[in-house]
Amino acid sequence: MSTKVERLEHNMARLTIEVAEDVFEEAMQYSYNRNKSRINVQGFRKGKAPRKIIEKMYGPEVFYEDAVNYAIDKSYPGAADESGLTLVSRPEIDIVQIEKGKPFIYTAEVAVRPEVSLKKYMGLEVQKVDTEVTDDDVQKALDRELEKNSRLVDIDDRAAEMGDTVTLDFEGSVDGEAFDGGKGENYELVLGSGSFIPGFEEQLAGKAIGEETEVNVRFPDDYHAEELAGKEAVFKCVIHKIAKKELPAADDEFAKDVSEFDTLEEYKEDLKKNLVEDKEKAARQAKENEAVAALIDEMEADIPEAMVQANIESLARDFEMRLTQQGITLENYLSMFGMKQEDYFKQLRPQAESSIKTRLALEQVVKEADLAISDEKYEEELKKQAESYGMELEKLKEIVDPETEKQMRLDIAVQDAITLITDNAVEVEKKEETEEEKAE
Repeated sequence: MSTKVERLEHNMARLTIEVAEDVFEEAMQYSYNRNKSRINVQGFRKGKAPRKIIEKMYGPEVFYEDAVNYAIDKSYPGAADESGLTLVSRPEIDIVQIEKGKPFIYTAEVAVRPEVSLKKYMGLEVQKVDTEVTDDDVQKALDRELEKNSRLVDIDDRAAEMGDTVTLDFEGSVDGEAFDGGKGENYELVLGSGSFIPGFEEQLAGKAIGEETEVNVRFPDDYHAEELAGKEAVFKCVIHKIAKKELPAADDEFAKDVSEFDTLEEYKEDLKKNLVEDKEKAARQAKENEAVAALIDEMEADIPEAMVQANIESLARDFEMRLTQQGITLENYLSMFGMKQEDYFKQLRPQAESSIKTRLALEQVVKEADLAISDEKYEEELKKQAESYGMELEKLKEIVDPETEKQMRLDIAVQDAITLITDNAVEVEKKEETEEEKAE
C-alpha cells in the first residue's frame, strides 16, 4: 500500500491510497465467499459455483461492492497513520481505479485538525460575581423551609381568597357546547397558581362553599388545542371545600424538628453557610464559563466544515441513543415536533461549533502551558472511573489501551487548563447598560 497526501484549502486533505494487486485479490475472494450463496448459476448448487464461472457470467463487477469495502477497511487506518496528519472527520471516498488484476486506487477527502493560535490565555477578563449572602437571602431560605413544612387547614367561615386551595367541580362550554377536557370533579386548585386559563382563578376569589358561579374566560390565541384557541368560554363552577396554607412558627421548636440544631439562630447560621457555599460554587462555575468564552475570543483557527458536520452527527447519535433507552426513535421524536432531520441538524450546529472551539482552545492552552499530567494524577482518575464502573482498578488498567490512556491524560489536562485560565482571570465590575443598549 502507498499513500500520497495532498493538502487542500480550509484544513482539508486528500489522501490517494493505492492498494496492492494481491491485497485487492484477497478482497475479491472475500466478496466471493460472502456472496456466492446468493448467486444462481445453472448447473451448480447454490454456493458451489466457482468464482471464475460467476465472473465470466456476470463480470467481476458483481463482487466489487463488498471487495471495495473490505479493501478500504483494511487500508484506510494505516494510510491515515502514514499521512502524519490528525484527521478529524470521516473520509469522503472516491474510487479512482478498480479493475481485476490491477491495484485498487481510491481517494479519501478528510478534515485535518486546524492549527490554533491564541493571542493570550492568562489575564482574561471576566465579570465579578457578587457572592455576599444577606439577611434577606437567609430569610428567603427560611421561608422556603417553612413553606415545605406547611399544612392545609380547612376554612368554612369565609369565602375563597387568592392563595387558598379550593376543591371544585367545573364544566366548560364554548358557544353552548361542551368540549373535551372541559369538565372536572373534586379538582384541587391553588388560586393564583396560574394552573388554569388566565382570569379563571381570579373569578373564584370571593366565592363561598356551595355557591354556584359562572366564570367567563378567553382561551389564549396560542392555546395547545387549536379548536379552542382564541375562543370565549363559560365555566359553571361550584366550590366544595376551601383550605388555607398554614406555616409553622419560625422558632426553636421548628429548628429542632427539621434540623440537628437546638435553636433557630443556629439553624439560620447553617442556612447561611449553605447559601455561601452555593453562591461561591455558582460564581466559580460562572467564572469558568466566562473565562472559556473569553479564551475562544482570543483564538484564531480555520475550522473545516467537515469537522463541524462530524460533530453534529456525533451529537445526533448521542441524543438518539438516549431516546432509544426511553423506547423512542429519533424519527418519531422529530415527527412529534414536526421537524425534518436537516432542521434538527441546523439546531445542533451552534452547539457543535461551540464544543469544537472550546476543545481546540483548551488543548492549545495545554500545549502552550505544557500541562503534563503526572502518573499520580492519572492513577487518581483511573480509581474514580473504576469506582463509578464498579470495577477493580487492576481490571480497568488491563482494558485501557495506549490510545485510550493518551485521551484520558489529555482530558485531565484540559480540566487543568480550565483551572489555569480561571485562576488567572481578571475580575472586572459589571458595566451598567446604557439606555441605547437596553433598547437593543
